[in-house]
Amino acid sequence: MIMEPKYQPQKTEDKIYNFWEKSGFFNPDNLPGKRKKVFSIIMPPPNANGSLHIGHAVFVSLQDLMIRYYRMKGFKTLWLPGADHAGFETQVVFDKKLEKEGKSRFQMNRKELYKEILKFTLTNKKIMEKQLRKLGASCDWSREKFTLDPDIVSKTQDTFIKLYEDGLIYRGKRIVNWCPQHQTALSDLEVKYIEKKDPLYYIKYGPLVLATVRPETKFGDTALAVHPQDKRYQKYIGKTIEVETLLGKTQLKVIADSLVDPKFGTGVVKITPAHDPIDFEIGLKHNLEIKEVIDQFGRLKENTGPYAGLKVKEAREKVVADLKAKNLIQKIDENYTHKIAVCYKCGSPIEPRIMAQWFIKMKPLTEKAVKVVKENKISFIPERFKKIYFHWLKNIKDWNISRQIVWGIRIPAWFCKNCEKFTIAKEKPAFCKYCQGKNLIQDPDVFDTWFSSSQWPFLALGFPKSKDYKNFYPTTVMETAWDILFFWVARMIILGLYVTKKIPFKIVYLHGLVRDKDRQKMSKSKGNVIDPLGVIDLYGADALRMALIIGNKPGNDPIIHEEKIKGYRNFANKIWNASRFVLMNLNDFNPREKVKMGPEEQKDLKQFNALIKKVTKLMDNFRFYLAAETLYHYFWHTFADKILEKNKEKLKSSKISQRRKSQKILFLILKESLKMLHPFMPFLTEEIYQKLPGTKLKPIMIEKWPKPNLK
Repeated sequence: MIMEPKYQPQKTEDKIYNFWEKSGFFNPDNLPGKRKKVFSIIMPPPNANGSLHIGHAVFVSLQDLMIRYYRMKGFKTLWLPGADHAGFETQVVFDKKLEKEGKSRFQMNRKELYKEILKFTLTNKKIMEKQLRKLGASCDWSREKFTLDPDIVSKTQDTFIKLYEDGLIYRGKRIVNWCPQHQTALSDLEVKYIEKKDPLYYIKYGPLVLATVRPETKFGDTALAVHPQDKRYQKYIGKTIEVETLLGKTQLKVIADSLVDPKFGTGVVKITPAHDPIDFEIGLKHNLEIKEVIDQFGRLKENTGPYAGLKVKEAREKVVADLKAKNLIQKIDENYTHKIAVCYKCGSPIEPRIMAQWFIKMKPLTEKAVKVVKENKISFIPERFKKIYFHWLKNIKDWNISRQIVWGIRIPAWFCKNCEKFTIAKEKPAFCKYCQGKNLIQDPDVFDTWFSSSQWPFLALGFPKSKDYKNFYPTTVMETAWDILFFWVARMIILGLYVTKKIPFKIVYLHGLVRDKDRQKMSKSKGNVIDPLGVIDLYGADALRMALIIGNKPGNDPIIHEEKIKGYRNFANKIWNASRFVLMNLNDFNPREKVKMGPEEQKDLKQFNALIKKVTKLMDNFRFYLAAETLYHYFWHTFADKILEKNKEKLKSSKISQRRKSQKILFLILKESLKMLHPFMPFLTEEIYQKLPGTKLKPIMIEKWPKPNLK
């Protein structure tokens, strides 16, 4: 069959993907032969709020190569695709869209806002799915799921109700991470800590002096504290001292607590339980009064007198100026460096607030999650992440799962205005279970999106009664980035064990975060972001996939840059040109004809069989980066540069037996090399494979993986 002089992926990739999709072989139920062994992956659902980025391209490349490999190995393979409504993150993206249009979500009622975000999300979801196809994802689109599908919503609420009935969920008035910009509480994992230089103010509190970076919260002080073993302040412990403040004189008790760092400042700290997590813990221990002085918008409240209504920054400046005027500041350290908590999306400083929120008691749930990993029922690639996993579970805190946003799954809790208690139910109850009152309203909060996505493996498979759940759960591999080990992986293990009594997956494969050639993290602000779809348009999906796989050792951050992608585009061209040469010399060749190989051909076959054995072992051990590199070097430097070159003259031989030997060895090695390259470079290999004699339009993706016994 004639091949074009030049490989042009732009002309062929869409056509090939349509060929695959129409074949029906993405669906495990349609795969040929008896397939008793199962290999399944649930796709980490990309956020349906924008285009795919280079990180998505990494997971698609890795998961697709696993699926294609095990499909060729004769496994019943399922790769189930999905999309995440992505709660808070999508609302942030939608906020920016509204801002450009001169609108605000606060101008819209709940129903209208939800409807608009849903429309926006479903539009982006379609775009995202087209982009997954562009990357070559051979997932079963007939089973595609969305985290807001009615069955997912219903079963997510069922889990909440089960946790509540088992005493593992409570509504508590606790200190939470509050983002004034987005007007919602965030979990501990959604908070970033950045280094910042701020003035450290040494303020006089009666006979004592203490250091603080937040003088504006002093209106909420309810005690002073020192370390119990700090000899400097023993005479003050348990005493009440008179303190001059900007609102007049007050009295504060001096307490002793081991949470106080005697080396910070003067060793004396002010305790403001409403606005600091550590102060809150100390306040609980010592039964201190809680005085909130900063509201949900980051402004000082009425109880701060003349400072009411000021935003935190301007309030700080005015408070400092007034303290100086009253001679209440001893000194200021202008170069104090410390870490502050900020919102992971907008970078706004977190304002801790005491609020009623829904929490999951995590400690009782972690024992089994630790046990299954210790017993190797779940293995980690690389294994070093086990230690990090165990450390996090050991120090886990209760999980705040309620968010003060519109976009997401509503919490199935109904508040009775009469008795101020909640009744837990998916549908609105006829009356309150506590006081029989009928004045019930649903909690306006929604679940943290990680709560629903932590149930993704079993919910996506139709837990508890579907055939897919029975056939494919636990799944084989969970492949994702190492940075969401705590956000997602650990929580999937915890909730999977709690709900299904089974592990959710057998292997956790963690890839790194993509960096540029200077090892810098990719970000729009640095201008070093690579658009995977733009790169595909230029160089083809296979070149991008190879660039993302070779050098991508699990757990390490891979380096990607345009020159690297260009290099694998050149490799694709090399494969094309070598294949074209072989095909040009197969016009009179019948693949079924028996050909007796000579010593030289036998030697080449022996070397190639060793390659098959090596690559197969690497693939079985999840060392995909080495398998790809091994194939790259063999095809380019051994097959194309040596075997093909030495057979050029033999193909011209007047002896038909010699010509047949050369045709046979070149055909055999090319065909089996294409099979091994297929999981890495699916488009190119399919395009060439369909031109080989004897293929009869059978997709290469359902061909059998080569065995090291070629003759």
